[in-house]
Amino acid sequence: MNSYIGTDEKFRAFTDEATFARISADETVSKMWQRCACAYADKTALVHAGSSVTFAELDERVSAFRGALSAKGVKPLTRVALLSRNSIDFAVMFLGAVTLGCAVIVLPPHLGEKEVAGVCKMFGASALIAEAALKEKCALAPALNPGIILLTADETGEKDVAVFESGAEDECVIMFTGGTTGKSKGAVLTHAAVMQGTVNGCYGVRDVFEQKYILILPLSHVFGLIRNLLYCIFTGSALFISASPQNLFKDIAAFRPTALVMVPALAEMALQLSKKLGRNMLGDSVKYIICGAAAVPQFLVEEYDKIGITLFPGYGLTESANLVSGNPVPLKKPGSVGISYPNQQLKIVDGELWLRGKNMLKGYVGTDEVAWTEDGWFRTGDLVTMDEDGFLYITGRIKEIIVLDNAENISPAALEERFNALPFVQDSQVFEAVGDNGKHILALEVVLRASEIASLGENPKAKAEEALWQINNAQRPAERVSKITIRDTDFARSPSMKIIRYKQV
Repeated sequence: MNSYIGTDEKFRAFTDEATFARISADETVSKMWQRCACAYADKTALVHAGSSVTFAELDERVSAFRGALSAKGVKPLTRVALLSRNSIDFAVMFLGAVTLGCAVIVLPPHLGEKEVAGVCKMFGASALIAEAALKEKCALAPALNPGIILLTADETGEKDVAVFESGAEDECVIMFTGGTTGKSKGAVLTHAAVMQGTVNGCYGVRDVFEQKYILILPLSHVFGLIRNLLYCIFTGSALFISASPQNLFKDIAAFRPTALVMVPALAEMALQLSKKLGRNMLGDSVKYIICGAAAVPQFLVEEYDKIGITLFPGYGLTESANLVSGNPVPLKKPGSVGISYPNQQLKIVDGELWLRGKNMLKGYVGTDEVAWTEDGWFRTGDLVTMDEDGFLYITGRIKEIIVLDNAENISPAALEERFNALPFVQDSQVFEAVGDNGKHILALEVVLRASEIASLGENPKAKAEEALWQINNAQRPAERVSKITIRDTDFARSPSMKIIRYKQV
């Protein structure tokens, strides 16, 4: 197909004109922070562990940490590794380093001492900054990286160190990603890319500015860092940092957020608990949920609509500074991840989505992988279709394609979507297995949705299997599974709660 260019005009109808006019990206994250710290000075910025800070108070701490970095010899246009769990300290260190002109390597906080030191060396970190509780994980770094500067979040310096004037194309953040090959590496995002990713979150929802969010996702994940923290800064919204998913519903009751950013598995859990306990566990203040990082079942969209919450599915990559597309009309366009955000080009080549634009990564570190074409298109590895209105539908991943003995190429995600359309199916996985005769077959495993099991009658597993076989028998012969298993436990999941797929046989 010819390339498709995303524009903001596609989203104009989904908010009021005054709000739409305010959605314009700053040139850099540093300039955004300076503007927002002033514009929202007296408003609550962050709440965590019984403490809260206004934008002005946060700016005081950011300035003091920027001064500490400068006093220790950290220079602009160098890379700084950050090791921290979700906290106000994370925001202080991140913004302090970025406003000094550094690119921040965001380390997953679960990394061990050896991994922290190794990444600092591989990614060329001049400094390692960490929350005080994780200081011990930094001890090995100087041995592998002589001269690396170590700081903890509680260190302060002079507050008059000027904000460095970074350029739009300067490095801003480096995020861990599996990319198109699944091998861990760092995606380098410029200030322009991060700002485009931040602003993209404003499109397609009616209430944008000065909202109340709860942070559940890790800030070491692009969805948490950009769509939660930086988005809330840009929009002057208050962000409550939840200690853990186990505290989520207690935190919601106390903070009364107006919007949430969730992965589908967490949205599913909240819905199931609501049905089990007979009350909306998200309370009556939540107006919408931004849902992504994995396939969003249409069942969730429809069930949340029944309790007055709009669930917006979206699609994005670490390499795209989070958001590529969002669906502003999920009930009208079921199963779609939406339309393209602005300043981005899309095209589909042999079923694969290719991207280029302002939001795309500058490159990788920690690998020799090249995922670009000679003319600058990034190959996502995602298989998609697009309808006549420009709405995208994800049909699978190239690396997950199953090649059968008869040379048929099968997308497990496309098949799973058909089984997942049954209201009692929470999750499913289609995979390649070895049959009794030694030949390779397609197999299906299913997790039932607890709140819908009662609707299946006295023998729910048998009824579920019967319905699943009916769906299966309606497929063309090459796509039919030969074995169906209903699981008693959930699938293994990644830290971002995606299902971990079985390795192909």
